[in-house]
Amino acid sequence: MYQRLIASRLFVPLLAGLGAMLCITILSSLGGVTSSSVWLMAPFGATMVILFGLPDSPLAQPRNIIVGHLLTTAIGLSVATLAGVSPWSMGLAVGLAVSLMLTTKTTHPPAGANPLVVMLAGEHWDFLITPVAAGALLIVTFGALYHRFISGQPYPKRWL
Repeated sequence: MYQRLIASRLFVPLLAGLGAMLCITILSSLGGVTSSSVWLMAPFGATMVILFGLPDSPLAQPRNIIVGHLLTTAIGLSVATLAGVSPWSMGLAVGLAVSLMLTTKTTHPPAGANPLVVMLAGEHWDFLITPVAAGALLIVTFGALYHRFISGQPYPKRWL
């Protein structure tokens, strides 16, 4: 009885970890280690926690993941283009990102880091396509397939 309880407590977290590992491995493999094409960014690691660990959460739904990442990256790129990179412009970009995600009901906490990633790394507008748009779409697609065929958890709860 005790062993069954321990096994059930470990199964879900290990299954979530497996999903996260496979998804990041795929994204990382697409860009390759030495390729100039990047499919990975640090906030995607945090997206894995929500998508695979809390797939029922409103924050894990496709609209939140995709639009949240796109919106906040575009804000970071816009603020960097218009105001440069400084402590106040980084604060402004993150503040705008939070406000707009909440206003549009596309809140995805990992995406709150995107303006900082963009501004600190000196990214350009092509970053919005790869890794952000392409990566977010792949993450959601992989998550839907993984939950349907491997974890057995219903995902997504809603597409829009």
